[in-house]
Amino acid sequence: MASDSQYIAGIDEAGRGPLAGPVVCAAVILKKGQKLPNLKDSKQLSHAQREKLFELITKNCISYGIGILDHEYIDKHNILKAVQKANEIAAKKLSPQPKLILIDGRDKQILKTPFKTIIKGDTFVRPIMAASILAKVTRDRLMVEYAVKYPEYRFEKHKGYGTRLHQQLLETHKPCAIHRKSYNPVANLLSK
Repeated sequence: MASDSQYIAGIDEAGRGPLAGPVVCAAVILKKGQKLPNLKDSKQLSHAQREKLFELITKNCISYGIGILDHEYIDKHNILKAVQKANEIAAKKLSPQPKLILIDGRDKQILKTPFKTIIKGDTFVRPIMAASILAKVTRDRLMVEYAVKYPEYRFEKHKGYGTRLHQQLLETHKPCAIHRKSYNPVANLLSK
């Protein structure tokens, strides 16, 4: 087995902006030369393409880790700290540990492993693109599960993002247990 020090991981998150549900961060170490057809930022892929790539990545990568922090953590600590902590959780699950972690964005981090932030890294850095897919698919699957528990909010349609449909349903039903109470318009509805 090769030394741990040769590996580079990518990290990305999904769920920074939604009004409901968790934030999910994924870390992944790809095999050198790993074939991933149509690999790109998760936002540029269809649901079916993301699902197919999720299976290819998780079955064929060297290692991956997922960090999930719920709406309560986000409300208590803020989204930036939640993303930092979820990144740390995801990175700690990697085995072997990488020599360097490439992270989408420019936010300050709390990782013990050396890292580099890359603005728009999810558009051109393969391990970050792969991580974006793992994070997005994991979060979307969680929101579909929440849709079963809270069917009146139609989370399977909008995944908790502030779409017109979601905002209309919020007005009608008021926030549920997984809504982020520190986010508007949720906070405004709760103060009425």
